Amino acid sequence: MTKQAAPAQTRWLTPARLDRIEQVAIVVLWVFLVERVWTSANPLAPLLLIAETSVMLFVLIRRPTTAISVRPGDWMLAITATAGPLLIMPGPNPWPALAPLGIALVLFGNLFQVWAKLSLRRSFGIAPANRGIKISGPYRFVRHPMYAGYLVTHIGIFLLMPSLLNLAIYVVSWWSQTLRLLAEERLLGLDPAYQEFSKNTRWRMIPGVF
Repeated sequence: MTKQAAPAQTRWLTPARLDRIEQVAIVVLWVFLVERVWTSANPLAPLLLIAETSVMLFVLIRRPTTAISVRPGDWMLAITATAGPLLIMPGPNPWPALAPLGIALVLFGNLFQVWAKLSLRRSFGIAPANRGIKISGPYRFVRHPMYAGYLVTHIGIFLLMPSLLNLAIYVVSWWSQTLRLLAEERLLGLDPAYQEFSKNTRWRMIPGVF
């Protein structure tokens, strides 16, 4: 029996091409974010750039991998979770009393997710992939400390720029982010090293909750 050739679409969607597409997309989204922050009248708008700039830089220098998901659903979740926070509107803050708390959460969340990125170094990406299992640094506390940092940051941003639109954006983004996290674990769960890591580090993102 002769072996059937893979469909043209499958042959085209190679891990290397998906990596490049992802890198171009994140740079374009970051440029639009810079433009919106630059033209915003909100003096706290630059806080939006802290986490997203680190995302762009680490995506550009990450280690290539062949163990990456090519499932369209996984990529849609990754795109939604990543693009969502870039759509936040830096409008006025009707809760000035909460500004110190919001700033503190943004700074802490960003420091935590940057710590996670520095632990990953070049093993970083957006779509579900296995670029090596990390167990040091913040990964001693939760299995996905980068997402935990994003969550704290986004709560802080919302306190500084609350609106129904921003609430809707974060709800959709975090619904996608949670499903994306589970998709990552399905892929990483094929690796015996990650199976052992999961036994030693119980919580995914929020200790005692999830």
